[in-house]
Amino acid sequence: MERWLLLDELGFDSVWVADHFAMSTRPGDPWLEGWTLLAALASHTKRLRVGTMVTNIALHNPAVLARQALTVDHVSGGRLELGIGAGGATTDHAMTGVPNWDPPERAARLREYVEIVDHLLRNEVTTYRGRYYRIEDAEVHPAPIQKPRPPLTLAAWGPTTLKLAARYADSWNTLARPGISTQQALETTREHNRMLDEYCVQVGRDPDKVSRSLLAWPLMPEAPFDSDDAFHSFVGRYREAGIDEFIFYWLRENALEYGYDGRMVERSADREILERIAAESIPTLRRPAK
Repeated sequence: MERWLLLDELGFDSVWVADHFAMSTRPGDPWLEGWTLLAALASHTKRLRVGTMVTNIALHNPAVLARQALTVDHVSGGRLELGIGAGGATTDHAMTGVPNWDPPERAARLREYVEIVDHLLRNEVTTYRGRYYRIEDAEVHPAPIQKPRPPLTLAAWGPTTLKLAARYADSWNTLARPGISTQQALETTREHNRMLDEYCVQVGRDPDKVSRSLLAWPLMPEAPFDSDDAFHSFVGRYREAGIDEFIFYWLRENALEYGYDGRMVERSADREILERIAAESIPTLRRPAK
């Protein structure tokens, strides 16, 4: 709570929580349920957009997830960013008894899931009969505060899910896969941006209507918090590759136990660095080019 209130005061745009049953790499560590936590934090912040990065479809019925999103939209006064992804962490399946779907089934479930959530949040009554999910006369009252529904962020890394993002997403989220170079990460991001543009055109959407976000996770092959120049360089390269929103981790001190670089852990939680980014770097980056 103290961290979120600080970020609200400093002027960052959004804050996000993860949605797993437990931390996949260290399931014995303390962990709180994502949507419950999001509602609690949303009730105490005033300006920040709040969201899930991203909701795991293995852990939630789609109709219930729509109701959770509606609730947090009201709790936050219309500040919810609804993130959804296909999931895949083996612990989320094993610890909850949900079968670990193969990639084609996971993608097919994601499509049905997103269609249901989208329809429920736009309409008062929904009936949906899919292969994996069936919804009969599901009523949603009241309507969300945000119209036509809270903005939808979809995590997508392949053609099937990028096509889904092109049809339904207000924002597409990506990350750099581990084990690749800085240049490979940039090239992959640029190519996925191009593919998303193409898929948007195919379904009759303006590609500019879909924003693009990057989850800059700690195992990326570069360190944006090393210096002001490093931060500007990192953001600049990914902006050229098509990214317009950047989501960074605020690592806990015990992240050293996960194998992360000590300097990275220290600098990602440095209050002076956060304050300088908020007061100087972000306003500079937002100024229109001359």
